[in-house]
Amino acid sequence: MTAPGILISAGDPSGAMHAARLARALTDRTGARMFGLGTGAMSQAGVELVGDASQIAVIGLSEALELLPRAWRLLNRLEAEAARRRPRLAILVDSPDFNLRLGARLKRLGIPIVYFISPQVWAWRSGRVGRIRQLVERMLVIFPFEEKFYREAGVAAEFIGHPLCDVVKPDAPAGEFRRRWSLDPQQPILALLPGSRPKELAHNLPVMTRAERLLAAAGVPCQPVLAAAPGLAAGDFRSYLGPAPSIRVVEDATYNALAAAECAIVSSGTATVEAALLGAPMVVVYRVSPVSAFLLRRLVHTPFFSMVNLLLERCAVPELIQQDFTPERVAQETRRLLERPEERERMKCALAEVRSRLASPSPLGAIGRAAEIISSLL
Repeated sequence: MTAPGILISAGDPSGAMHAARLARALTDRTGARMFGLGTGAMSQAGVELVGDASQIAVIGLSEALELLPRAWRLLNRLEAEAARRRPRLAILVDSPDFNLRLGARLKRLGIPIVYFISPQVWAWRSGRVGRIRQLVERMLVIFPFEEKFYREAGVAAEFIGHPLCDVVKPDAPAGEFRRRWSLDPQQPILALLPGSRPKELAHNLPVMTRAERLLAAAGVPCQPVLAAAPGLAAGDFRSYLGPAPSIRVVEDATYNALAAAECAIVSSGTATVEAALLGAPMVVVYRVSPVSAFLLRRLVHTPFFSMVNLLLERCAVPELIQQDFTPERVAQETRRLLERPEERERMKCALAEVRSRLASPSPLGAIGRAAEIISSLL
């Protein structure tokens, strides 16, 4: 029997990481031949890439406008490949601005669509849920409240658990991490996670470094450790840190850094979920361009920005977003956590609650359950 063909499209590094694991699981189950849009991680998982996700991975609405011609060319290329290869089904992974447009073209070709990792229409642009209902055969969601939201909107949805629950864990004890990176065993660690994209670094890292200098000037004992996101190296931060930085950059060690840290300053996004799963007390920060901020203020309809607070429906971790994201505010919130063990323990209890809510209801885990559902549709 001929192995089924599957188109898989992931438009950002975070979604592509989960898509790569899903591709491996589907290959093991079905022997499927996969092609589509993604990153090197997906290529290593056996997906034949006909488009590079890095070409359209941006932050902010105004920034996205710059890449419209490139995104349009990718859409045309994927549509042409789908028409030529006629896959049994398509898997769209997050990235709704691109993937919903791709989904409309695939629907016209008669290709069934599974959406893995929901667009956050419950937070903003909720009008898109009608479009999703028309396009999607099955929605596989990774946050528990999304299942009810989609089902009430007439979309067949299932909560499969968060894929990060299966993989986010340190691979070395805190003492070994400190020794490997020549860190003082007595000094508290302050982990810095400024983001993974160039514009995130430009928006976030200068404020983080100034906050670190304020802490040092105030005599707050800590050693700052910048955890480079996958695909970034120490050299990518040189222009922000200077020739003799006080901040240690560690590579391929984000989970170890978070697990060992007394406190973390984390760019809002997937990293906040990773920090929560590792029990790292955190201050959540974020900034986009003024134009994007203006538009988002009129589109976003949630009381919180960080997924930790959204899941818990309360302000469990401080959020410093846009104009609140200043060196002084970051230093103030960070100092509070570093100097008050009882505050860190309170936050760790809240983060343990996050982990329990995100755990998969299936013994197969989130990726295994997703692969099981998709295999049944084949």
